[in-house]
Amino acid sequence: MEEFRPLLITYAYNILGSLEEAKDIVQDAFLKFMDIDSSKIDDKRNYLIRTVVNLSINAKKRQQKLVGEYPGPWLPEPVATEKADGGIMQKEVLSYSLMVLMEKLNARQRAVFILKEAFDYEHEEIAEVLDISVENSRKLLSRAREQLQKGTPVAHKPAETAAIDKYLNAIQQGNTHELEQLFHDEIVLLSDGGGKAIAATRPLVGIKAVTSFLMGVYAKNYQFARIEKGTVNHEPALLYYFDNVLVTCQIFSIRDGQVDNFYFMRNPDKLKELQK
Repeated sequence: MEEFRPLLITYAYNILGSLEEAKDIVQDAFLKFMDIDSSKIDDKRNYLIRTVVNLSINAKKRQQKLVGEYPGPWLPEPVATEKADGGIMQKEVLSYSLMVLMEKLNARQRAVFILKEAFDYEHEEIAEVLDISVENSRKLLSRAREQLQKGTPVAHKPAETAAIDKYLNAIQQGNTHELEQLFHDEIVLLSDGGGKAIAATRPLVGIKAVTSFLMGVYAKNYQFARIEKGTVNHEPALLYYFDNVLVTCQIFSIRDGQVDNFYFMRNPDKLKELQK
């Protein structure tokens, strides 16, 4: 069964947005599998996928109930996708922007969308995995697409790194004008501290508000940090370290050469995997 673990963790992570929880779900699925007579199961891989997807849906429902009590915006746990890691299938990991958008969906819509758009399942296969009708699968996908704004890209594009270099140059020189030229007019910044690290508790919207925040935060907190460039969920990111401890992951969502969203991950619990 171990050969299926990276695939199963990827399914669970895409649904949950938490790598730690995804690993727990897969372990639970393995334990359930060992409790049954596996000799009667013809396709162990599909059986495990079905188990993991349904366990993940239930876990996501519980997670979504808790998000209302979360201190500030809840963001998915970021995953490094530029380095080889046998624990997860990087190619199938969804982009960070899409992971954030999918928080609009309920757990079952999210699962249908992921199975169809990310893993190329037919509706007949989705119906079998989720124990629903083909028609219900089609309806759930249609509703998911409507909420995500039809045409939301799932395919990964090469991470645009030019904007990161321009961003670093502008912010390190304190050049407000140059920084503003990098942003879409309706840029949004979200920050997740989880109540365990200082972070903006409300979304920041618009060039002026985002620029002012970034300039202030850099001058106060990051001037003397070690900054590394990386790729997180197929999108460019900056990683900020103090004494070799990762304290912030800043993810850039870039559209048409300009930044349209910033995601700041400050919650130390969600930075553990990136720290490794």
